[in-house]
Amino acid sequence: MSAPVFLAEAGGSSDGATPSGLSGYPAGSLYVLDGAEGRHAGVVQRRGVGEHVDVVDGDGLRLRCVIELVEAAQVSLRVEEVVQEPAPDVVVTLVQALAKGDRDEMAIEAATEVGADAVVPWQAERSIVVWRGDRAAKSRARWLATVRAATKQARRARLPRVDVAIDTRGLVERTREVVASGGAVIVLHEEASAPLAEVTLPVPASEDESLAGRAPEVLVVVGPEGGISDREVEALTEAGALTARLGPHVLRTSTAGPVAIALLVQRLGRWDGTPE
Repeated sequence: MSAPVFLAEAGGSSDGATPSGLSGYPAGSLYVLDGAEGRHAGVVQRRGVGEHVDVVDGDGLRLRCVIELVEAAQVSLRVEEVVQEPAPDVVVTLVQALAKGDRDEMAIEAATEVGADAVVPWQAERSIVVWRGDRAAKSRARWLATVRAATKQARRARLPRVDVAIDTRGLVERTREVVASGGAVIVLHEEASAPLAEVTLPVPASEDESLAGRAPEVLVVVGPEGGISDREVEALTEAGALTARLGPHVLRTSTAGPVAIALLVQRLGRWDGTPE
C-alpha cells in the first residue's frame, strides 16, 4: 500500500533549524509534522512509530519519511528520500459550472483524484447556484478544502489551483488567451460531432522549444444541470473553443468533468503508474 500523504504546513523544524518550505529537508533530516496535519496523523489516524508517510508541499516536492516519535498532535519524521516530481507538460484545467446539491464539489473532487491541474468555478447562464458576496468566499473555501482532501486521498504531490469564479464573459476572454498561447479549450456538448478522443491536444512544453518551458493549457468546460446555452456555445467557439462529446450518453454535471479529465490525462501519458 502506498504511504499516506500529508500537506506541509507553515513551520516545521529540522534538528533545531526552520528552513523555508520542504526544500530545506534533505535525506536524513528530521521533519516535525504539526498543526492540523500533525493532529490528523497522530490523533485521528493514530499513526505509529515505524510507519511510512509522505509529506508534500503541493508544488511537486515529496518527502518520503518514517515516523520516529508521536506526541499527540506532533509527529517527528525522519526523511528517507526527497523526490521532486516534474511539472505537467500540458496543464489540464476543469472549468466547472456552479451546480446545486454539491454536484460541482463532487465533480472537482473526482477530477482532482484523476489528475486535474486546476479548477475554475464558472457562473454559467443556467447555473441555479449563484456565488455573490460572503457566499462566494465561503463557497470557494469549500472548493479549496475539497481539492486539498482529494489531493491527499490520491497521494498527489501537486495541489491543483482553485481559481476565483468567472462568468461567461470572463470565460470567453480566458478562452481567447489560452488559444492564443497555443492551448486548447474543449466545450463538452452532447450535440458535438467530434468525440473527445479525437480532439487535437497541444504540443507538450518538452517537445516545443518555442514554448520556452511554459506548459500549454487545456480547458475542459462543463455546463450546469440545464446545460450550456446556445449563446454560450456560440460565444466560446467564436473565441476559439472546440466542442466535443464524451460518448453516446448524456452525463451529469458531476460526472462529465472527471470522465473527460481521465480520458485526457490518459492520452497525455500520465497514467503510467508513476506518482504525480
